[in-house]
Amino acid sequence: MAEKGFKRKLTAIFSADVEGYSRLMGDDEEATVRTITAYREVLTTLIQQHNGTVIDSPGDNLLAEFVSVVDAVQCAVAVQKEIKARNDQLPGNKRMQFRIGINLGDVIQEDERIYGDGVNIAARLEGLAEPGGICISKTAFDQIESKLPYGYEFLGDKTVKNIAKPVGAYRVLMEPRVTVAGEPEKEKRSPVRRMPILVGAIAVLVLTVVVGIGYFFMRSTQPPIETASVEKMAFPLPYKPSIAVLPFVNMSGDSEQEYFSDGMTEDLITDLSKISGLFVIGRNSTFTYKGKPVKIRQVAEELGVRYVLEGSVRKAENIVRINAQLIDATTGGHLWAERYDEQIDHIFSLQGKITQKIVEALAVKLTIDEKEAIPKKETDNLEAYLTFLKGWQHYRRFNPDAFSEAIPLFEKAIELDPNYWRAYAALAKIYLEVYQRPEWFPIMGLTRIEVFGRMAIYLNTAMKNPTPLAHEVSAEMHTERADFEAAIAEAERAVSLDSNDPDSHFAMGYALVFAGRHREAVHSFKRAMRLDPFYQDTFGYGLGMAYFFMSQFEKAANLCKRAFKSNPENANPLWFLPAAYAHLGRQREAEAAFSKLREMEPVYSYLRYLEYAFKFKDPADFKLLADGLRKAGMD
Repeated sequence: MAEKGFKRKLTAIFSADVEGYSRLMGDDEEATVRTITAYREVLTTLIQQHNGTVIDSPGDNLLAEFVSVVDAVQCAVAVQKEIKARNDQLPGNKRMQFRIGINLGDVIQEDERIYGDGVNIAARLEGLAEPGGICISKTAFDQIESKLPYGYEFLGDKTVKNIAKPVGAYRVLMEPRVTVAGEPEKEKRSPVRRMPILVGAIAVLVLTVVVGIGYFFMRSTQPPIETASVEKMAFPLPYKPSIAVLPFVNMSGDSEQEYFSDGMTEDLITDLSKISGLFVIGRNSTFTYKGKPVKIRQVAEELGVRYVLEGSVRKAENIVRINAQLIDATTGGHLWAERYDEQIDHIFSLQGKITQKIVEALAVKLTIDEKEAIPKKETDNLEAYLTFLKGWQHYRRFNPDAFSEAIPLFEKAIELDPNYWRAYAALAKIYLEVYQRPEWFPIMGLTRIEVFGRMAIYLNTAMKNPTPLAHEVSAEMHTERADFEAAIAEAERAVSLDSNDPDSHFAMGYALVFAGRHREAVHSFKRAMRLDPFYQDTFGYGLGMAYFFMSQFEKAANLCKRAFKSNPENANPLWFLPAAYAHLGRQREAEAAFSKLREMEPVYSYLRYLEYAFKFKDPADFKLLADGLRKAGMD
């Protein structure tokens, strides 16, 4: 009978440690601790992505378990490739290499810990592995021999410490190669049997040479890709695979088809950003490169990503041709490239194929929900989808005239498909943006009551099948109504549906600021800015607002000044810039900024001022703003 509190199970055990850790600590303790901390997070993230669980991580060791040996070995290969890529950016004496051992064995589990020979064997196999290598037991090898595209080298039966019987050990070669299992059995073969093999080998050789020559000439016509330097990147590389999707080039020869190529790009960004194992840059930043002759290296270094996707779209009548390629900017290598020619009514499945190929190329593990989400379509009505894309192109111009053109297109999309929830959410978003800018009411021929009413109607309909956009709009609407708990809850739902959506993180920060939770707001705004680094006028203003209420006026002034400079048509930063200058005693700059504010909002300044007074949960926050504005010139 099993002892109380213990249970036995069969599991795949993953054991890793750092080769030469003591030497590294002796050379430079601080640098070694920083590196091991960063690399441990890399291992933890990849283990979780491959359905594993970290059991313990003392010092330079890490112990994890997997239900599947396949997952354990795939994770180990991903770990060693990622660590190698990072080490290549470090001086030789600073590089940190891991050895990994994997065993399939019986263990005892007590609470969250595991014990037994199964664990000990994994640790001994780790010691047999080369630096940067993987060593697995025969029990593990038997499970994966024909399931994974790697080669294996049999090292023999090894006698290891504290294990009674020798352990069969294999080295994982990490590239598609023939498994070497020992001396092959000698067999006399007749010339008759060898002749077809020889002919076949010659044919394969000729084909390989022909393909190789063709590939050489094809590649020789393309300029080499300059590799990006991790050290020169504007931001540290995230611990999960990071990607920027450049705007797909419209090859249709018709500028009116831009809406389609831009829409394809945005939908790919949206699909990828819903995958928790990826870090995806927002569209506002990647679209700054649209129409410009940029280099992959430049994109990677400016946005702080390792991978870049680029491509083109040609739409002619009912046929769509898409070319796409995924590039590792740190090596210049092409991870995946493909060309698709499809009927336009297959566009939804085509988007799913491209997303799936990128996920496979980056070896990202999908959750069950993510696997189901990739092939999902927002609408079955192609005309509704194309109409929506046209409306979205107008919306992205972000001014009242463009909104007036977008609204009837979104309404038409809903007419074509009454269950097109994203179109309802887009309409709610438009009316929310107008509601927050009363100076636009006369331009659009609307009253405040009409704007709020339409926003509420479309949002309520969108929430029947909520999307990240719907939750984001709902969060901001609740903030406008000073219902901060509801706003924060809605923002949390938006982020849970799409953790890479910068607008959802901004909605969270916006709610947290007015709720008086300024430090948490700083985190949300910084997250939004990292996901969309070039979108300064909104996210930078939000962060500046949070710092203002933390009385960090220098940071607030710098951020609001930069936000206004990036978009001089957005007056929001000017509400906090003059107040921050005033609190810093920079009166002349405060008065100039306040004068600009009143010039841009001559009628609605006091209305906005009263709205702020209504929103703030903490009266001290409003008093801080009020005092600053009075010092800046408000009478």
